[in-house]
Amino acid sequence: MINDASLAADGNFGNRVRSAVFWRSGTQILAQIIAWGSTLAVIRILDPNDYGIFAMTQVVLVFLSFMNGYGLASSIIQAEKVDPMRIRQAFGMLLLLNGGIAILQILLAPLAADYYRQPIIEDLLKVQALIFLATPFMVLPEALMTRNLEFKKPAIINLISAVVGAGVALYFALNGHGVWTLIYAPMAIFWTRAICLVIAVKFYIWPSFNFKGAGAMFGFGATLLASHFFWTIQSQSDIFIAGRFLNPHDLGLYAEALFLTTIFAAKFVPPLNEVAFPAYSRLQDDRAALSWSFLKAVRLIMLISCPLYLGMSVTAAPLVGTLFGPKWLEMTPYIRILALAMPVMTLQILFAPANNAVGKPQITARASFVGAILMPISFLIGLQWGAIGLAWGWVFAFPVLTLFTFFQSYRHIGISGGELVKAIWPGLSTSIAMAAVVYLADQFLPEMIVYARLAILVAIGGIAYLGLLWVLARPTLMEVIQLLLRRKPPEATLGPESATSTS
Repeated sequence: MINDASLAADGNFGNRVRSAVFWRSGTQILAQIIAWGSTLAVIRILDPNDYGIFAMTQVVLVFLSFMNGYGLASSIIQAEKVDPMRIRQAFGMLLLLNGGIAILQILLAPLAADYYRQPIIEDLLKVQALIFLATPFMVLPEALMTRNLEFKKPAIINLISAVVGAGVALYFALNGHGVWTLIYAPMAIFWTRAICLVIAVKFYIWPSFNFKGAGAMFGFGATLLASHFFWTIQSQSDIFIAGRFLNPHDLGLYAEALFLTTIFAAKFVPPLNEVAFPAYSRLQDDRAALSWSFLKAVRLIMLISCPLYLGMSVTAAPLVGTLFGPKWLEMTPYIRILALAMPVMTLQILFAPANNAVGKPQITARASFVGAILMPISFLIGLQWGAIGLAWGWVFAFPVLTLFTFFQSYRHIGISGGELVKAIWPGLSTSIAMAAVVYLADQFLPEMIVYARLAILVAIGGIAYLGLLWVLARPTLMEVIQLLLRRKPPEATLGPESATSTS
């Protein structure tokens, strides 16, 4: 069992957080490079129609996943003390939940096939149900290591599973299995992670189905469950609604554009949040340190997300031509629009671990509830203009949702609107100027192969962004450099003295 007293008294807590970030985000980047290499190869082999059908199955899979019990794992991370009996009870709950979900998905498979008018969806969903059986063996071992900020082993395991998944994807794509490639690769990743985590943690325990005394754990998990449920509605409603009216080809173009534009927010921010949640939890009694750490996280992450997404918007055509190939060029307009919404989505995601850490998961649930109403309405309106209208739905709805989240959160986290704007402004202002420079440069470039055009525009954007940061936001740039070099910043820039241990 984890010794919380020794962890709280650890004078090197800041170093532990930095090490956790390094292992979690560093190996995540490497794993994503491997995954993206195979993904791009597979995309060039498969057709948009395959991805459209796959997107339809994901609506069912993701919707049912909200019940898979990740909230129980979060309760273990957040709790001050956890005894072995609570772990056994959580394991028992997870086995019952995920076994039931697998059966439910098999029963729903023919109904989903009828709704989408695609018979193959029934077979795809029945096979995908096996993913849920791996979940209990992933969630608890990883939660136990996360609680102690031990991210090295899970990071290495994620890397191994990425390699296995890439190999499976390439094998099935090259052998003509079409949409089934997109089913087998995730299954290989899930089961590889489950097996490796059980071995790494020596998670050889018997589950308990006696849930006496587990009310607090279940209550915390149930609140996060509600939040996940509403988040699932808001994030999957576009495909669910459009899948009934758009053909698989157009839906595939939109779905892959959404996948590309959400890659940072969906793949890189959640791992950082996994580190932020236990770190914030240790600071929940020191509100000044918590607010300082939250604003610093916002400032640094927006320095990455804003130039990435605004640059993606102005280089959409050569980006698609380079990464996906000529048959995917029709997705260019979707990327240009969706990329504009993603910095706001990134900011929205950053609030959840801070709210959960101070024991306010209901705020995350309320924000998800509002999103579950707002986003489907936006998509229903946008669908009148086809898939392009779905993309604009993201642009109009997410700023409203993020404002709601802020007004629900700021008192508990201890921040003001001015402080939040000040944290966002360096990355946003310099990125807008950078995007304008890249757009103008693109207008004056002569015709050339897409690879060269993209390389030139990326180089121009990178140089312009660093130059603009130097001129317009030099303190923030120096903060990033100091963080990378792991040097202690000047005392005057630290804010509350109690926050220095998390820098």
